[in-house]
Amino acid sequence: MRVLLVEDEPHIGSAVQEHVRAAGHAVDWVREIGAADDAMRTVPYDALLLDLHLPDGRGLDFLKKLRRRRDALAVVILTARDQVSDRIEGLKAGADDYLVKPFDLDEMNARLQAVARRYQGKAIPTIQLGPVELEPEARLARLNGTSVEVTAREWAVLDVLLRRPNSTVSKEAIEDALYAFGSEIESNAIEVYISRIRRKFGRDFIRTVRGLGYSLTG
Repeated sequence: MRVLLVEDEPHIGSAVQEHVRAAGHAVDWVREIGAADDAMRTVPYDALLLDLHLPDGRGLDFLKKLRRRRDALAVVILTARDQVSDRIEGLKAGADDYLVKPFDLDEMNARLQAVARRYQGKAIPTIQLGPVELEPEARLARLNGTSVEVTAREWAVLDVLLRRPNSTVSKEAIEDALYAFGSEIESNAIEVYISRIRRKFGRDFIRTVRGLGYSLTG
């Protein structure tokens, strides 16, 4: 999942970025609305973590503009404003969830994952692909009924493929979901993750479509 974080407080921004990244997601962190707008016109994001008070304007005004543009992405507001009226205003503006600072980072990740899956159409808790059983929400995997340990990065790759079950996904699309702006990507990084997943679930679990990318079988 590719996430845009808009937060001008360095210690909060750094903590959120690292926690979301540790869950296997790509996070681009900007500190102003102008930079956020530029980023969103460049990259298709799955989710937005948005502070309300920013140096160059109100986060709510930016959110309203996104919704007028019909940008379809999950939005979680992060703010110090804890009045019920503030929450109502944020939800009316188009936010999907609302967290008041200081918040628990694990709870933030859980809420972010939950609202993102609504947009990705992942209401089904369990996915069966031949002998492989996956529960993306709980991040549980089984092969022939036996639990298999899957790392955060491997889940990130699986999430991209699961969102397009009947399509071939390009290597570039997987890289976009896993890596933020400025990240150094080794030329064979995606191939390494695909190889690790195949070792766990079988060589034929992910099919390579030469010159086009990868697709799930089953």
